Amino acid sequence: MRKATRTQWIKCAIVLVLYLAFLVWVKSWLGLIVVPFIFDIYITKLIPWSFWKSSKNPAVRNIMSWIDAIVFALIAVYFVNIYIFQNYQIPSSSLEKSMLVGDFLFVSKMSYGPRVPNTPLSMPLAQHTLPVINTKSYFEWPQWKYKRVQGFGKVKLNDIVVFNFPAGDTVALHNQMSDFYTIAYSVGQSMYPGKVDMDSLTRKQQREVYDLYYNAGRKQILSNPKEFGEVVVRPVDRRENYVKRCVGLPGDTLQIVNGQVMIDGKATENPVDLQFNYFVQTTGPLIPEEMFRELGISKDDQMLMTNSQGWEGGLLEMGLNGRNAQGALNPVYHLPLTQKMHDALNGNKKLISKIVMESEDYSGQMYPLNLYTQWNRNNYGPIWIPAKGATITLTDDNLPIYERIIRAYEHNKLEVKDDGIYINGVKTDKYTFQMDYYWMMGDNRHNSADSRYWGFVPEDHIVGKPLVVWLSLDKDRGWFDGKIRWNRLFKWVG
Repeated sequence: MRKATRTQWIKCAIVLVLYLAFLVWVKSWLGLIVVPFIFDIYITKLIPWSFWKSSKNPAVRNIMSWIDAIVFALIAVYFVNIYIFQNYQIPSSSLEKSMLVGDFLFVSKMSYGPRVPNTPLSMPLAQHTLPVINTKSYFEWPQWKYKRVQGFGKVKLNDIVVFNFPAGDTVALHNQMSDFYTIAYSVGQSMYPGKVDMDSLTRKQQREVYDLYYNAGRKQILSNPKEFGEVVVRPVDRRENYVKRCVGLPGDTLQIVNGQVMIDGKATENPVDLQFNYFVQTTGPLIPEEMFRELGISKDDQMLMTNSQGWEGGLLEMGLNGRNAQGALNPVYHLPLTQKMHDALNGNKKLISKIVMESEDYSGQMYPLNLYTQWNRNNYGPIWIPAKGATITLTDDNLPIYERIIRAYEHNKLEVKDDGIYINGVKTDKYTFQMDYYWMMGDNRHNSADSRYWGFVPEDHIVGKPLVVWLSLDKDRGWFDGKIRWNRLFKWVG
């Protein structure tokens, strides 16, 4: 062992101080096992870490230098992704026009405090699946319990938040964009044709209908892997990343009345670019592509209803009955519009004859699936959002709302028997929540699969806060035709 130089001692001291400060921050004393290795790298040099540098074979030196650089880069990216920031791409239109499809974001892990990973042995930059070879990007073992490092603050009302999809714990691989529970319920429901009069059933009977549909659908999915794909279970930090706006905080009572979000009975401030779906009928001509570009409506969002069969009856019921000289319906589009876009179209009387908001017949099944409420996208709740340490009395009316929290998120055994509710084998009608929960919704209110469909977001699912759009690409345009949205580059997310 050669005697260490003064410079080596200084470098070792700086690295050790920084590393120990990191361990104090993350409160992980297990990391002390790395300290002897750091000391050896700089001082004792008992382990030949850079043995390849003394090789006489230039090919070995060249290859090993690349391997050394790649390993260092992967380790650096791993820790930066976990504790500092992560790159994220907006994949869907659920937050338009606040966020656009094709926006690339820097997501700050420091804003709400970085999570210590549940699955520490994983490949950087791959959420759950390795590309090309199509296998898991993480090892199931070890599994660490939820812990969050101190950050700069907490989730606030109207923050745009990146989080792991809560209902993504169970996934049918051929249907990864839809949650397993809704798919199972829908499949099971289709196996029992005929409408059930839910109004005439007791809460117990409604629950039995749900269990019948869900269990039948689940069995069908598991027995048909060719159609639905393999069914896998994912830990919290390996579930899909979603981005939505937080519209309800722990302890809030949320209600949606005619599209307006209310918190504790008071209307909240709406996002500037809030969107709803509308049916837009023209006076005869088609809406020109230049107008769609000016309005910012992508090709994926331009649906010409009168090009499809079977829609005429429904359009006539909405009062969209304008016809041309040949007796055919004038063009009707299905479009997501902000109020500004709505007013711009509605003011063009030469081109637009009528605009009608999409009805709630298109809402679909709302959360919770096993509670008959008649809630829809525009009229929902009231629903209380659980706060850590708060205790509620469980009833037939609220148990379906909170049972997923009790079972899946807080890992209790919940049973409903004839004589009452049992949690972990103990009969009770009370429950105290162990985590804070949030209510997340998209600004594109009629095109967003959000908390109205799959419920609460637990605090251990929170990933971070988008800070800035560092790149934005319009997939409808070419590289020499405005593909790069220059006006969005380095735009702060609000």
